[in-house]
Amino acid sequence: MAKVNTTISLDPVLKKDCQELFSDLGMDLSTAITLFLKQSLRVQGLPFTVVRDVPNASTAAALAEYDEMTKDPEKYKRYDSFDALLEDALKDA
Repeated sequence: MAKVNTTISLDPVLKKDCQELFSDLGMDLSTAITLFLKQSLRVQGLPFTVVRDVPNASTAAALAEYDEMTKDPEKYKRYDSFDALLEDALKDA
């Protein structure tokens, strides 16, 4: 099969790391990209799931609390040091 040269732009660290990974797997970067493209054609899409990172309920609540704290910082207790925070926390323990 005839081959055609294709130019892609990559971050140099990404390229080096991938070359090392694929070398350990017994192939070069060109072969790995060819595998990716063939698998994309086989599945008629990306050969892996692409999703956005959606925070879980606990993380979403913490982010919402942070937003609230930055909007109204005067409503929240502040500490000058970790020791002061720890002392206050241990009073209630």
